[in-house]
Amino acid sequence: MNNKLNRVIFDYLLIIAGTTLMALGVNCFYEPNSLVIGGVSGLAIIIADYAGRIDLNIPIWLTNLALNAPLFLLAMKSLGKRFLIRTLVSTVYLSAALYYTQFFTLPVSQDLVLSSVFGGVLSGAGSALVFKAAATTGGSDMLAYIINHKVRHISLSKILFVVDGVIITLGLLVFGPVNTMYAIIAVFITAKVIDSILEGLSFAKAAFIISNYSQRIADALMNELERGVTGLNGQGMYTQTSKDVLMCVVSSKEMPKLKEIVHKYDQNAFLIVADVREVLGEGFKQTEV
Repeated sequence: MNNKLNRVIFDYLLIIAGTTLMALGVNCFYEPNSLVIGGVSGLAIIIADYAGRIDLNIPIWLTNLALNAPLFLLAMKSLGKRFLIRTLVSTVYLSAALYYTQFFTLPVSQDLVLSSVFGGVLSGAGSALVFKAAATTGGSDMLAYIINHKVRHISLSKILFVVDGVIITLGLLVFGPVNTMYAIIAVFITAKVIDSILEGLSFAKAAFIISNYSQRIADALMNELERGVTGLNGQGMYTQTSKDVLMCVVSSKEMPKLKEIVHKYDQNAFLIVADVREVLGEGFKQTEV
């Protein structure tokens, strides 16, 4: 029971930290440079700009809250209670964070390159923390979930792409091509940061070895590298002969030693090396619950 409660508390702390980072990205980098990267916050930047032209002050935090309210009403029946509650908390707190971070100013905030890079990093890190807590910040994500619930044959990613694409296009019409191109850079960086955090940064290498001396190579890898080796059954389709395919996952720095061992026992061995994003288990990072 205590572990479950601790996990819930940790998840909500992730939501608070994540939404704060996202708000900093919007207020410190995106809004000062009119960078529209999609989502409700991007639409809020456009609305704030138009309002300013007629001497109205419509803050981003207020627009974020107002636009998400009807989306929650539509989503109440289609989304799970746990997910909906966490998303409600993250959306409300994002609006609060957009309010109190609007008073933050940075001396580099007028540089489009730095703004697109660091805005993307902050937005990506913040979004990843919220996703880790099994929530979203509403907005275009929520709209995509609602549409996907009605039209199951269209994937969630495609719907989100279209929704954000429409908002970025509006940004193009309002702020011009230069700001939009920098905004697209920010979108790319945001996506990469999200992937890196969610999928992990523990890069490793997976080696697949086909050799007539597979047992000798396996013994050497287990003894000298102290890494586990798995033997897979394989068959050459041309020769119709059966061979063992060795699979061994090692760290990047151990790869030269693995190649040396393979070459030592069989210079004609067939070796495939693949990048591995994350490895969990004995000898690597412990499995997360």
